[in-house]
Amino acid sequence: MDLTQLASQLLSDKLGLNIDQATITSAMSSLLGDGSGNIDFAGLASRMASSGELGTILNSWLGDGANAAISADSIMGLLGQDKVADFASQIGTSSGDAASGLADVLPQVMDKASSGGNLLEQAGGIGGLMGAAKSFLS
Repeated sequence: MDLTQLASQLLSDKLGLNIDQATITSAMSSLLGDGSGNIDFAGLASRMASSGELGTILNSWLGDGANAAISADSIMGLLGQDKVADFASQIGTSSGDAASGLADVLPQVMDKASSGGNLLEQAGGIGGLMGAAKSFLS
């Protein structure tokens, strides 16, 4: 199972969604995708790294210890309220419930994506990740 499908399954289980997995996966790809059907972990990490509070949370997700929690409000700010609302509409739930579910699921999936350094390699190492974060600030 790829990480987009894993995220979709975890979200479906968390929210008790009663729709087909393909619909959830498609909505997840629209919200978090890289245009190739995968979750854009490097882009998500770059956006988080550019924020002090979210950067600290990101570090816990990428490390080997426990994952720090992220709030539904932080998810809304990170992804955009309009995008979360569109996502929620696609999967048949409220924006608040979608953001809450994503706040629960994203740390797990990001942690899984970073196992063995794969995520950092995608972003060009820690220097590449920080460079991408700086580009958001300029």
